[in-house]
Amino acid sequence: MSSVISLTSFVKAVPEQSQAIVIYTGWERHGLVGSDIRLSCSFFSWRWTSEDVTFSWTYRPDGSRDSISIFHYTSGVAYVDNKGPFRDRLEFVGNPGRRDGSILLKNLDFNDNGTFTCDAKNPPDIVGRPSSVRLLVFEKVPIQAGVITGAIIGVVLGLLVLIVVIYYLMRFLVARRVFSLSVSKHGKKKKEGSQQRQASSLLSFVHIPSSSSSSLPSAYFPHTLHHMCTST
Repeated sequence: MSSVISLTSFVKAVPEQSQAIVIYTGWERHGLVGSDIRLSCSFFSWRWTSEDVTFSWTYRPDGSRDSISIFHYTSGVAYVDNKGPFRDRLEFVGNPGRRDGSILLKNLDFNDNGTFTCDAKNPPDIVGRPSSVRLLVFEKVPIQAGVITGAIIGVVLGLLVLIVVIYYLMRFLVARRVFSLSVSKHGKKKKEGSQQRQASSLLSFVHIPSSSSSSLPSAYFPHTLHHMCTST
C-alpha cells in the first residue's frame, strides 16, 4: 500500500511536458499618416488557455538593429511603454481569453516604419517562435500588387474577347459577300438562258419550209423579221 502511495506521489511530482506554441501575425501592414492601425497577434496551443498567458511586443525601427519593448501583458495586467516612441499612442485591444494579443497604434507617423514582433506564452507551453509584421506608413496607400495583376488580367481578357468578336464578324461579312455574289451570278445565268430561249423561239418561228417559200413574196421576210426584232 505504501509503495502505491509513493508511486502516486512521484507521478504527481513529475512536471507536465511543454509543447510548441505557434504564433501568428500579419506579414505586412500599410497605414496612412495620422490614421490608426491594428497589429494582430494570436497563437495556437494544444492546451487550454492558461491564466498565466503572456503577450509581449517589441519594435525595431527601419535602419536599426536594436529592438525596444513597447508592450507586455501578464497576470491579467497590460503594461504599455510610457517613455518610448509610442507613448500615449498604443492601446491593448486583444482578448487573452481568446488567445488574442492585438495592439492598436494611433496617429501614425513616418517614423513608425519598422518591424513589430509579437511573442506569446501559454504555460506550460512556452516554447515558440515569435512572429513579426512590418509596418509601412504612407501619405497615400499604394496600389496592391494583386490589384495591378487583376487589372492586367482584365485587359488581356478584354482584348481576347474583342479579337474573337472581330474574327467572327469578318467571317460573317465574307460569307454574306460570297452569298451575294453567288445569287447575282445565278440570276445572270438565268437571264442569259431566258434570252437564249427567246432567240431559239425566234429562229424557229422565222424558219420557213422550202415547199412554201415560193408562195410568199421575197419582200415579206425582211419586213417580218424586222417587225419581230423590234417587238422583242
